[in-house]
Amino acid sequence: MVTRGEGAPVRVALLGCGTVGGEVVRLLQDQAGELAARVGAPVELVGVAVRRPHRHPDLTQRYPDLVTTDATALVARDDVDVVVEVIGGIEPARTLLLQAIKSGKSVVTANKALLAEDGATLAEAADAAGVDLYYEASVAGAIPLLRPLRESLAGDAITRVAGIVNGTTNFILSAMASSGAGYADALEEATRLGYAEADPTADVDGYDAASKAAILATLAFHTRVTAADVHCEGIRRVSAADIAAAAGLGCAIKLLAICERVPAAGLRPESVSARVYPAMIPLSHPLASVDGAFNAVFVEAEAAGQLMFYGQGAGGAPTASAILGDLVAVARNRVGGGRGPRESAYASLPVRPMGDVPTRYHVSLEVADRTGVLSAIAGEFSRRGVSIAAVRQTGGQDGFSPVTGEEITTPAGEEESARLVVVTHGAEDSALAATVEAIAKLDVVRAVESVLRVEGLGRTVSALGVAG
Repeated sequence: MVTRGEGAPVRVALLGCGTVGGEVVRLLQDQAGELAARVGAPVELVGVAVRRPHRHPDLTQRYPDLVTTDATALVARDDVDVVVEVIGGIEPARTLLLQAIKSGKSVVTANKALLAEDGATLAEAADAAGVDLYYEASVAGAIPLLRPLRESLAGDAITRVAGIVNGTTNFILSAMASSGAGYADALEEATRLGYAEADPTADVDGYDAASKAAILATLAFHTRVTAADVHCEGIRRVSAADIAAAAGLGCAIKLLAICERVPAAGLRPESVSARVYPAMIPLSHPLASVDGAFNAVFVEAEAAGQLMFYGQGAGGAPTASAILGDLVAVARNRVGGGRGPRESAYASLPVRPMGDVPTRYHVSLEVADRTGVLSAIAGEFSRRGVSIAAVRQTGGQDGFSPVTGEEITTPAGEEESARLVVVTHGAEDSALAATVEAIAKLDVVRAVESVLRVEGLGRTVSALGVAG
């Protein structure tokens, strides 16, 4: 650990200076006096590593002596106490942070991808070196969420963490619900307004949320969970018809990250489930009203009950706020000679495969409009032990397509179709998936139009407003 003299400043090196990093620099300079008062010593920025200085003209003009392209040399400097990393990605961030930690520097990072893939290596290195590893900004932007999980609720047993942790997908789904737009149009609008990246893959395919789910599950259940352990589905296949169907059931569709501590049952030991997918939730649940780019997370604990955390989940200033909060905590530890919480992975619970997780489905089918169809479909559910909660026929083929809005008519001489909606009771996901696969092969089924999971979040399926 770097030796500090009494009253000496806490010196900070910053890796990366994009949207978030630029806000970190601004806050460190603008709030220098306030930060010194809170920490008990000045907090001094001594270097900023960027790959292409010409892309940061404001930084190079205002602080030319701070800018460097040699990140390795910056983290190796003897006068650096804390390294703040906002580069993102796995490498070179992992190598740089491990180098910093092993040389006695505490680390503040917003790197959800790295933490979800190899957070254990960073935590072990920090423990061995006796330094701090803080990462509040890696999940849900400005929302204080991780520190309550690993500090405020450390004396409680957390059973479930579930919520909306990706602002881009929440904006897209909210836009689809409010305007009736399709996915492609809503994504285009999100890109135009700056809520979606030029390449939105990490967001819309659920990878960003899966990384955050891994971090949340690791903290909540004292078990190392990686992104590879998280079942992940995105929102690309959510259609305007799905949004309309959800509204008709008194539901909204949200991309949810769900982490649960699953009790032991039969021969199965206690385990952890971590999953990300779009799901229908009742409009009466607070998560259903979380619109735009906002995030919200529910935490359920045995003694504390249900807690909700809500706010700005992304953006330069909100994320920088979380980084500065961590920086103040780390700097205080440096001044006082203490340490923050260490990694808590004592439980080491197994991760339950998605196929073994109880879920519920909303299945929309185009079927032949004739007798015996429902019996054939119900038989496939029954054969796999899946109970049907409700069935609804939403009309024949003649009319208007719920997807394109275009008029549909049945050609002369062809058998008419009907649209059938089935909502199931809870069953293992593997049984539900196998049922849908079998149904798709029936000659009476023209198409499986959509399959969405249903999350009652404490309510029964019958409360979703589907008449049986």
